[in-house]
Amino acid sequence: MRFFKHITLAVALLTASTLPLSAKSTQASKAYMFGFSASFNDSIVYFTDIQEVDSVWTNGRSHFLAGRNQYSYQLREYFTTKLGMARRTCVVVSSLKRKDVEKKYAKMKKQYIEKKAGKFDVRFLSAEDFRFEAVDMSDSEQVSQQSVKAKKQKEKKAKDKKSKAKAAPDKKK
Repeated sequence: MRFFKHITLAVALLTASTLPLSAKSTQASKAYMFGFSASFNDSIVYFTDIQEVDSVWTNGRSHFLAGRNQYSYQLREYFTTKLGMARRTCVVVSSLKRKDVEKKYAKMKKQYIEKKAGKFDVRFLSAEDFRFEAVDMSDSEQVSQQSVKAKKQKEKKAKDKKSKAKAAPDKKK
C-alpha cells in the first residue's frame, strides 16, 4: 500500500512538472507606485511622489506589476529628454495597497537621507513634474502566443529542410 502511494505521488509530481506554467495577466483597477533614479556617474538620486495609476496589469496571484520595465523606461525617458541626464538607472516600486508602497518609500528615503547622509544629493520629483502613464498589457499574451506559434513554424520548416536534405543524397545513389 505504501509503495502505491509513492508511485501515485511520483506520477502526480511528474505530471505537474510537465504542465506549462502560465502567469496570466489580469487588470487591476489601480495601483500605487513611485520611481527611483540613480546614476553611477554622480551622487544625485531622485524620488518621485507616490502616484495612483489606473488600469494597471498584474501577473497571476502574486499581483506583481506586469510591464514594470515599461514604467521604468517612462522614468528613464523623462530624465533623458527633459533633464538631459542619459544612462540613469531607474526603478519602479509598486503595490496594489498604498500602505505597502508608503512603507517601501519611507524605508528607501531613510536609507538615502539618514543612513548615508552627505553621500547623496537626494532630490524629489513632484507629480506635476513627472507622471506615470498606464501601460496596456492586454495584447502581451496574444503577442507571446503568436511568437510561440511562429517559433514552432520555423522549427517545423527547419526539420522539413533537414529531412529533405537527408532524403536527397539517398536518391542520387
